[in-house]
Amino acid sequence: MIVTTTENIPGHTVRETLGQVFGVVVRSRGLGGNITAGLRSIVGGEIPEYTKLVEDARRHAIDRMIQNATVMGANAVVMMRFDSGEIAQSMNEVVAYGTAVVIDPAP
Repeated sequence: MIVTTTENIPGHTVRETLGQVFGVVVRSRGLGGNITAGLRSIVGGEIPEYTKLVEDARRHAIDRMIQNATVMGANAVVMMRFDSGEIAQSMNEVVAYGTAVVIDPAP
């Protein structure tokens, strides 16, 4: 399935727009990871424990969005975006969303 952040896909035309589609993931870092990340934040710089958490959550959200688009009969998702937030200061929510479409190769 083609997933793009653009409205159009070069070499393809949108035959049908099926509607909005999304994938939601809520993740929490374990106590050990939170302690390690907290210690790293004292000296500054990247916190790999949280970077991995967000990367994994985004990948999982995209996978769920693709599953939902497939169920709708789509073969592509256009205008894909991410949104994220924090829940109860210990959990990270990531949403991947876009428009499910059916595309055909351009003549």
